[in-house]
Amino acid sequence: MRIGMLTEGGYPYAPGESGLWCDRLVRGLAQHEFDVYAMSGSAGQEERNTPALPSHVRLARTAALWAPADDGVSLGRRERRRFAEHFATLARGVCTGGDGFAEGLDGLAVLARDHGGLPAALRSEVALRALESACRAPGAHRALQAVAVPDLLEAADRLERALRPLSLDWYEDDGLASADLCHAASGGPAALAGLLAKRFCGVPLLVTEYGVHLRARYLEGRESRLSAPVRALLGSFHGLLAREIYARADVLTPGNTHARRWQEQCGADRAKLRTVYPGMTADAFTTVGESGDGEDAGAAGDVHTLVWVGRVEPAKDLVGLLHAFAEIRREEPGARLRLFTAPARDEESAGQLAHCRALAAQLFPDEAADAHAVGDSPVSFDEIGGPEAPSPADAYAAGGVVVLSSVVEGFPLSLVEAMFCGRATVSTDVGAVVEVIGGTGLVVPPRNPRALADACLALLRDPERRARLGAAARARALELFTVEQNVAAFHGLYLELISHSPVRRATEAVDADGGPVPFAHPAEFQVAGRLTGAAHIPSWAADAASGPPAGADTPGTPKEARR
Repeated sequence: MRIGMLTEGGYPYAPGESGLWCDRLVRGLAQHEFDVYAMSGSAGQEERNTPALPSHVRLARTAALWAPADDGVSLGRRERRRFAEHFATLARGVCTGGDGFAEGLDGLAVLARDHGGLPAALRSEVALRALESACRAPGAHRALQAVAVPDLLEAADRLERALRPLSLDWYEDDGLASADLCHAASGGPAALAGLLAKRFCGVPLLVTEYGVHLRARYLEGRESRLSAPVRALLGSFHGLLAREIYARADVLTPGNTHARRWQEQCGADRAKLRTVYPGMTADAFTTVGESGDGEDAGAAGDVHTLVWVGRVEPAKDLVGLLHAFAEIRREEPGARLRLFTAPARDEESAGQLAHCRALAAQLFPDEAADAHAVGDSPVSFDEIGGPEAPSPADAYAAGGVVVLSSVVEGFPLSLVEAMFCGRATVSTDVGAVVEVIGGTGLVVPPRNPRALADACLALLRDPERRARLGAAARARALELFTVEQNVAAFHGLYLELISHSPVRRATEAVDADGGPVPFAHPAEFQVAGRLTGAAHIPSWAADAASGPPAGADTPGTPKEARR
């Protein structure tokens, strides 16, 4: 089976979790061929060396979404008229949130296929005028009434990048048309390319979302400080595009219930939804997971130590965790908190880390046992990969309870790692946390330091409960969140989709009426050799496909009629 893997800013460019699950999937399904169609999200991604791909995987086509495109295509007068009509229909649907979006998108797709790409047209004055007219039309979103020229220019630029798949040459016979199945690793442009392959080539489409693309676009508009009209326009566009993707895809695989709810709210048919959890490698955590909760591990695994692991950013609410630990220390003076952080990615992360260090120093001054001892803080900051924690497993092994204090979370990967390590957990009720831990950990409301402190104290004071929850957490993680279960789930979905899809035969394998030519692809056709291939169809089969020769007797025809 040949799979067309569609990615945006992920595999094979991204080294993190956004591309890691794709790599694990394709390596686990070595019996299939994978053609990767990758869209890069930034110049930095393309500058990095692409990792070596397995022998059954090839990087078929690439496209850049981060830079303006100029394919040199100039539409003729008739084509410009068609473009203006289709884009105006799409723009009206976007601005009013009503009908027309799907019709306009389909018209632009056909125009791009027949006459080349549309980057120049989507940034042209015709497009800007259509956008302005749609923004000021009756029924348009109230925020669009104040749209200005800079807003139109910004919106046109971002819409062209989102619609870049319309202008790609991926849908020919040597591209996605040769795939048996398209698997989009996210929504948005990657899934749009899959929709076009289905529209033009009849290839079934599977869409996987571990992070909801629509939610990410909403947050991006807020964080990038776009104007209100541009945010409203882009938000409506991405919402309608998500609805179209969910409606046309054959199967949707959200990574958790949180993502599934988003898809259902956008109109996804429940019959198409199959939750498939992301697969993670458990081997690295086996030693820690099978060693218990650290009761006899000494200082390296002190059961009175709370552990936090992650990247320092405001959504992780380390400030709230530090205030909760202050409450814990009042009741349990021997408790400690160890924060294991990932390397800072930018100045903002470094600044947030410095702020947390300063707050910890203020809340917990260095303490000494007596006048002759060196003071020490009960809160420590260590970096994963450093001498204190060469690997994440070492970080989780450093304490008896793992804490997650986030106020925003998608799928909590660090929580799954803690479960693989057999650690009891205390988490805030955000994202997919409850779904992940089930009944194997304690959950408290976010932004509630007192509740977080009480839950941590309950586990610190109850070693039997802590051990019981840790063992249950490890068993749950091994059952639901391993690479093996992820690969098996997608393998089954691939076979199911192919079994329900119509057979697409090559031109030489069908006759004039579209029926199959007998023995066009015999069993030995798959064997390398000079006597196989379409050129060696049996002559009698070829004659039967082309019809009776002139003057031949045809059953049921009177002899007089044949003369």
